[in-house]
Parts: sequence; structure tokens; C-alpha cells
Amino acid sequence: MRLERSIPAAALEAIRAPFAAAGAVLTDAPVLQPLGLLLDLAGEAMRSRLFVVSGDGGEEACLRPDFTVAIARVHLDSGAASGRYLYDGKAFRVAPRGSDRAEEFLQIGLEAYEAGDPVAADAEIAALAWASVAAGGREDLSLMLGDVGLFGAFVDSLDLAAPLAARLKRAFTRPRQLKAELEGAPAPGQPLGEGQSKIASLLAGLPEGEASAVLQELWSLAGIEPVGGRRPAEIAHRLVERAQAAEAGRLTTEQADAVRAFLGVSDRPGAALDAIAALAGPRRAGLDAALAAWRARLAGLVARGVPEDRMTLAAAFGRVFGYYDGFLFEVRSAALGDDRPVAAGGRYDGLPARLGAETRSGAVGCMVRPARAYAGGGE
Repeated sequence: MRLERSIPAAALEAIRAPFAAAGAVLTDAPVLQPLGLLLDLAGEAMRSRLFVVSGDGGEEACLRPDFTVAIARVHLDSGAASGRYLYDGKAFRVAPRGSDRAEEFLQIGLEAYEAGDPVAADAEIAALAWASVAAGGREDLSLMLGDVGLFGAFVDSLDLAAPLAARLKRAFTRPRQLKAELEGAPAPGQPLGEGQSKIASLLAGLPEGEASAVLQELWSLAGIEPVGGRRPAEIAHRLVERAQAAEAGRLTTEQADAVRAFLGVSDRPGAALDAIAALAGPRRAGLDAALAAWRARLAGLVARGVPEDRMTLAAAFGRVFGYYDGFLFEVRSAALGDDRPVAAGGRYDGLPARLGAETRSGAVGCMVRPARAYAGGGE
């Protein structure tokens, strides 16, 4: 297992210091996490980066690839309506670029489950990550900003058929699927027309819970045991998506061009927001509200010490973790490159409900990799 370079104690304490004043409780989380759950929440694209092991009872598990889902489970188990959790420990992933080696690396971060102003909370968390990274001594930092919800608000402004709009939003973090949508072709693995699955059509008329139960019953009758760590609920959901795709139609040339123009926006945040506003479709009220929130968020970042000239807002920016559903950011170092962020985080309001939370509160967090933040480190 590949280990990170060591960091001088003084540098590590400087990187930790901003988190100590954030009002969070230091919390640990199990190293072993259920594989199926992680794939359901983070998306299939994450599978290649997970270090899979045998868990208790023989079920497949993985070493935690980060702390977000693990801390969310701790929060739900606590029964608390709100809370701030600080973590400081090791995470594990398979090294990228085809290597089968595992990486073991230190992460420091904070996850906040709170009601209140989400815009202010977003600015606070991103500024916290920036301050932590800056304490490591690097002078080549930049802040990349994005928003899954902003893409959704733009799609809504185009006044598309509801199934088509929903499918387009889901494709935002799936480049191949989004490319297929814009080119008017069936997305990979997505049948259309007469070839549509009859099972998918049947399940499409049922609530997701009932659809999952029907699928499990079919498996039982047929003596089929599903493999690969996928849950019946997700398989049913994907089949329903296929059925809806056949009825939703495709983007017109003008609509596809508008989406491409939106995805091409990448500029200093103020200019980027102006460019997006100019692309709005006929039903723009929701988008205008989202843009106003973004201007307030940017003002909050500047007020908390993040240099405005170091920020970029990229409309197409997303992260591979499928549970993020709003504001996103990465702190990057020019020396390390865009594929090795020094810090990252964002909003994931929907995740607690997907884990079974009965009450809904905001959820936003960040993580810093100290070995990358340290100016004397190469990784």
C-alpha cells in the first residue's frame, strides 16, 4: 500500500488549526464501509477506485474512500437533528491510471448537518478549506467552483418535458451519457423504441418501493441471485429510467446548443454568472434565484478571505461522487495539477434522506489532504 510523504509536525498543526475553531466535535468512523451502499450513493464510476475487502458475515465491503458517507452514517446513528463533525484520519483508494495499488492518505475535514442559510454555510465551509490549505504554505492555489443545482435550474429554464429534464440532470456527472443526450443518440446502455424492456415498462408504473419489491419477487421465482453489489432498488430505478427515456423525446438542436453553451461557461465568477443569465430559457425564475444566491455566496467567500482573483466558476464542473447535489468546490495547486486537488467539498442535502433520515436538514462538508497542502510535499 502506497503511503504519503510525512509532514513536519508544525506544518500539520498549522493546516489543522482552522478546523479547530469551527465548532465541530472530533469524530471517528468505521474504516470498513458496505460496498453496495457506497456504489449506490457515489455511483458506479467510483468502483474502480475502491479497495474491496471481505466484511463481517462474508458481505463485500470496502475501505472508506473518504469520510463523507461514513460520517453521515455516524450522524444518523446518533439520532441528533443537527451536528458538526470534525475528522482527522486515513482514507483508502486504489491508485488511478490503471494501477491496482492502494493509496493510504490522511484527510482532515468537517461535515455539517444544520438548518439555516445554505448559502452562508457553503461560503463558510469553502473558506475554511481554503484557509487550511493556505496554511500549508503553497502560493499557487486556485479555487474551482461549480454547482449541480445550477445546471438543474438552467435545464428547468428551458421548459423541457419533465422526463427529459430529469434525465438530462442525471447525466450532468456522467460525461458519456451527457454527450449522447446532446448528440441526440441513445445514452450508453439505454434502449429506445420497440426494443424497450417490458419489465422496465411494468416497473415504470409503480412507486420505487413497489418496483423494487416486484423485482425481488421475480428474482425469487426465477431462482436468480443478483451479483456485483447492486441493490434491487437501484436496479429497479435504472429500469424505470429506461422506460421513461422512451417516452421523453430528445433535445431539439436549439436546446442542445443552449446546453452546450451553458457547459462552456468558465470564467471569473461574476462574469460566469452574467454569461449564464444571458443563456436562460423562457422559464427563468428559478435560475435567476439560483444566480442571486451565487452572488451572495461569492460575497461571503470574499468576506472570509478567499481572493476573488483566485476563483473560477465553471458550469460543467462536477465531481465523481454522485451524492453531491448542489454547490461544489476544489482547491487546486498549479504544481500538482487539476487531477490532484488539495481540498474539495460541497453540498449533499439529499444524502441523509437516502440513508434513511426521517427529518431533512442541510448537509455540506469539506476535506483537506495535508500532504498535498504542505508546500514541501510532492503529493
